[in-house]
Amino acid sequence: MFEWMAWTLPVAVFFCAIVAMLVAMTVWELKSPTVLRRGFLPIATTRGDRLFIGLLAAAYVNLAFVAVSERMVGWFGLEEEPSIWLSFFASMALLALIMRKG
Repeated sequence: MFEWMAWTLPVAVFFCAIVAMLVAMTVWELKSPTVLRRGFLPIATTRGDRLFIGLLAAAYVNLAFVAVSERMVGWFGLEEEPSIWLSFFASMALLALIMRKG
């Protein structure tokens, strides 16, 4: 079904995590409606707003990692490109920070 796409395990895990978050947020919103609050973000946000901002930030972290991972071999004298799992965990940590403190 998805043979036409260039799916790798990290990409599949990333998108499955996004789907799981959307389902969980929908259930959470139905059980407990959200209210506006202010964190370190410069605007008052709801849980959904913070999820959207966090997902955008996570996507940018992953794109930036892909852009510089080849250059990291030369910069740090690595034998091979660093694992894409590093950007996955970094982006999920950033998403968690935005969801919790944003």
